[in-house]
Parts: sequence; structure tokens; C-alpha cells
Amino acid sequence: RHGSSPRLVESIFSQLAKRRRGDLASHVVRGMVLSTVETSVFHYNMAITATASSSQWPIALELLSLMPDSEVVPNQITYNAAVNACKRGGQWQLTLDLLSLM
Repeated sequence: RHGSSPRLVESIFSQLAKRRRGDLASHVVRGMVLSTVETSVFHYNMAITATASSSQWPIALELLSLMPDSEVVPNQITYNAAVNACKRGGQWQLTLDLLSLM
């Protein structure tokens, strides 16, 4: 797998979150995986955080479910970001379900 510039990746995800483009953040992660760019929990956390800023909870949950396929283990930041996405989307049951996994 090829490495990526952490600053560049962070900048991209930060801008996508500011613009409420969680959908594009998801595509960036998927593109990284397909292009064999090394992905980590950091990349997924940034993308899931971007989905939370735009209440795109289905995309957040989809990214969370894709992590094991990339051999990436979710951490507390991952779950917090997914919880925020569900909460902002009014998905209280899903929020509680995620909290029980933490």
C-alpha cells in the first residue's frame, strides 16, 4: 500500500466537514481503499466526523461497517463521531445502540 500525506488528507476531510459533504468524504475513503492507499482509523474517523456535520447518519454507519474489511478497528473517536451523526439525524435508537457498543 502507498502512504499518503497526513496533512493533505486532514485538510481534505476538514474542508469536506466544513462544507457538510460527508458523502464526498465517504467517497474519498473508498477511493483510498480501492487505490491501495493505506487507510487507518484516522481516515475513517475524519470521514465519519464529516458525515456527522451534515447529519448523514446512513453514510456514517456504512463507513463504520466497512472498517473491518479494511482491517481497521474502530475506537472511541469513531463511535463518538457515528453517535453524533445519528443524534443529529434524529436517530435516537441507533444512537443508543452505538453507545451500547462503546
